[in-house]
Amino acid sequence: MSDVCLLGATGSIGDSALDVIRQHRERFSLRSIAAHSNVQKMADISKEYPDAKLALFDENSATELQRVTGKKVFAGMEGLLELVADCDLVVNGLTGSVGCEPTLKAIECGKKIALANKETLVMAGEIIKEALKKNPNAKIMPVDSEHNAIFQCLAGCKNAEIESLQITASGGPFRELPAEKFSEITLKDALNHPVWSMGKKITIDSASMMNKGLEVIEAHFLFGVPYEQIKVVVHPQSMVHSLVQFRDGNLMAQLGAPDMRIPILCAMAFPERLHLETKRLSLPEIQKLTFFEPDFKKFPCLTLAYEAGKAGGTRAAVLNAANEVLVNAFMQQKISFLDIPRGIEHCLSKIAEPGGELNLEKILFADSNAREAARNFLD
Repeated sequence: MSDVCLLGATGSIGDSALDVIRQHRERFSLRSIAAHSNVQKMADISKEYPDAKLALFDENSATELQRVTGKKVFAGMEGLLELVADCDLVVNGLTGSVGCEPTLKAIECGKKIALANKETLVMAGEIIKEALKKNPNAKIMPVDSEHNAIFQCLAGCKNAEIESLQITASGGPFRELPAEKFSEITLKDALNHPVWSMGKKITIDSASMMNKGLEVIEAHFLFGVPYEQIKVVVHPQSMVHSLVQFRDGNLMAQLGAPDMRIPILCAMAFPERLHLETKRLSLPEIQKLTFFEPDFKKFPCLTLAYEAGKAGGTRAAVLNAANEVLVNAFMQQKISFLDIPRGIEHCLSKIAEPGGELNLEKILFADSNAREAARNFLD
């Protein structure tokens, strides 16, 4: 039995993780739940799991949840860190940079981490790697379907045997839209993902292909593979979740239904494989799987992510923070879809790289500066 701390309990990852826990109550006990500010949904989950500790990052929302439930509610970053320290397994499904510090705390406490918060590694990959070296009992298991697929394909192989990692992308709703039409993209268009049902922010990232760019950076740190050996391939059917090309000519792929419960359970239960009530793929029904190269000119966010990752330092933190602010502005219909990559490029050009050894303080400072630069771009 593993005591689970579920961060991001009210989002799409949280929904899927809760269903996994329901299907395996004999293996997983929900020790604590946390989210950003969704009081009503947290209260509903608390009714189902009355013994679970509660936390909300937004302090006003935490006060309201305490009033609604009559239970103690931890608040702010301190609240998240309090929950992380008191469990066996952390499922980090938080959205955005807020997920970074809880991951570091979990590593310091020697926890197993099912990581869906890609910003952790995008912002602070080098620091996370060093923390894992200092705390060998801690383990990160990737939850993103693409990284979980690579993890399964590698199955303990040595890095020297890897020729390339190939991260699949659905291509989002605009993979066939002509570039000259991108100026007409509306919020409704961008939220209409052809395959996955996800939160709004990650759906917009999928439409701009920034999601794939962030995944490239994440894969670099998860698997220790140079950027030159990490490729993105568009695969509209989203049945092949990623592939590994080995030096002996073998190409290993992982297939599965587009259901986030599958990689979540894999990460939570590893090295075991537990039963899951979900759709099974029927290859005769699929009939055809297609793959093609991404269009870097149509999707400049992908190029910006590769460049930021290769530059190192705080570049990826700046990229991520600027993207968060600009995507939020697009969701509020304050800017156009094309302003997202334009704004990110502006921020990358404005924020200087700090000298000296990289640490969390410098990363958070760069994050803060990038957000300010993005807000200035909006003005």
